[in-house]
Amino acid sequence: MDPGLAFGKVLRVVRKEVGMTQEELGHAAEIDRTFVSLMERGERQPTVRVLFRLAAALKLEPVRLIQLTQELVEQDPDA
Repeated sequence: MDPGLAFGKVLRVVRKEVGMTQEELGHAAEIDRTFVSLMERGERQPTVRVLFRLAAALKLEPVRLIQLTQELVEQDPDA
């Protein structure tokens, strides 16, 4: 699986697990809601700065988002 698509899937799952809407996550991470949507669809990828903001808003370490993304990529490397 493409890492950009995998990151988007991870972001969506984690966001929903913590009970946030895209708008709430965008506000908490100080980014536009549409950027959250684009990332979740794999159309855009975050900068390191945005990755840290997303992680803080989701109350987890930035490395955890990367670990989850890597796990998803490794589950289905050809998707």
